[in-house]
Amino acid sequence: MRTLIRDVSIFDGTGSTPQVGSVLVDGERIVRVAMGIGALADEAGDTVIEGPGLTLMPGMVDAHAHLTWASSVEKVYHQFILPHDELKVAAWRNARVLLDHGFTSIYSAGALGDLIEPELAAAIDAGKTPGPRMVPSTLERSPEGGEGVETGDVFNGRGPDAMRAFVAYCKDEGVRSIKLVISGEDALKPGSAMDVLYTREELAAAGEAAREAGLWIASHAYSPEAIGLALDAGARILYHCSFADGAAVERMAAEKDKFFYAPGPGVSIAAIEAKPPPHIDMSHMKASAAERMKLEGTLVPELKRRGVRVLVGGDYGFPFNPHGSNARDLEHFVTYFDFTPAEALRAATMHGGELMGLEVGLVKEGYLADLLLVDGDPTTDVAILQDKDRLKMIMKGGALHKAPAETEATN
Repeated sequence: MRTLIRDVSIFDGTGSTPQVGSVLVDGERIVRVAMGIGALADEAGDTVIEGPGLTLMPGMVDAHAHLTWASSVEKVYHQFILPHDELKVAAWRNARVLLDHGFTSIYSAGALGDLIEPELAAAIDAGKTPGPRMVPSTLERSPEGGEGVETGDVFNGRGPDAMRAFVAYCKDEGVRSIKLVISGEDALKPGSAMDVLYTREELAAAGEAAREAGLWIASHAYSPEAIGLALDAGARILYHCSFADGAAVERMAAEKDKFFYAPGPGVSIAAIEAKPPPHIDMSHMKASAAERMKLEGTLVPELKRRGVRVLVGGDYGFPFNPHGSNARDLEHFVTYFDFTPAEALRAATMHGGELMGLEVGLVKEGYLADLLLVDGDPTTDVAILQDKDRLKMIMKGGALHKAPAETEATN
């Protein structure tokens, strides 16, 4: 199946200025990219999509996704912990919602239910349900009750051997990334962000076991000590890092090619903006969010300047921060972190693809055809990506999840 997308403004994911050109997709991959009006006029496609006035860009990647955090723009849950079967229903729905909103890949930052994400990833890969490409995770592992909220049970044993056993369990169930909660969480337990919940020996064992098993580690880390421990363990991605000091920044910059960083402004801004009913006390969460955003307003631009790969993804799935609003992160990067629109788009595409370890995130010959056709120019206004109606086409692996209203079938 060949799809020809003609005379469209192409943002290729690198951050370069868009250029008018045409793209040919054959099967699941991009096979030709040619610049200029009328390019690829000699090529034929089973389907031809005319793109004047539209922008073609790579599908977006959410680097900090929690599909079992149940709330979405389609269905809000006012309780966080749900029965396993309902968590599964919500996760399946949220995968489709994210794809509907232009996210063709996601990297999981942990789940509330065991086995749900590996099963979902397999179902998506088999074409049984729509959703993004997934790096699935399991329960967020943290010492029992250490951060003020129970996140697991049998996986909360202590010591290096327990960490190795947990990694082995994850390998067996099909997990690809293990979420380790290294720091506390002020939003849930005031004053705990600087707490370190693991010993150095435990994290070293987890890192060694993960490398041997071919798994990645995602880490919730706020304090300089937690950041250092995460890097020592070989974490692929670090979340938050709000309290990083000068030494932590220096180390992150020195090791910038070894990891990715996602600050997660989505949940912070949504918490600050939230207007809960009187019986819901969000004061701790709001105070924590305001402090984090103040610190990250200096930290994130400095890390970007130093070449650290900063990615979008903001703990979506709360009632006040539902799945489907994930593209707000791009606007937050521009508003709060001194990114240009093109830099924010690069964070959500090229750098996200690098995190996934897949040939996605670029409009480039040989890459998987995960593509969006956008009504407007997101390189001048990233906020348009928050309106799913402006996504005229959503393509994943060459298949049209959403087809343009005007599509010419040549056969």
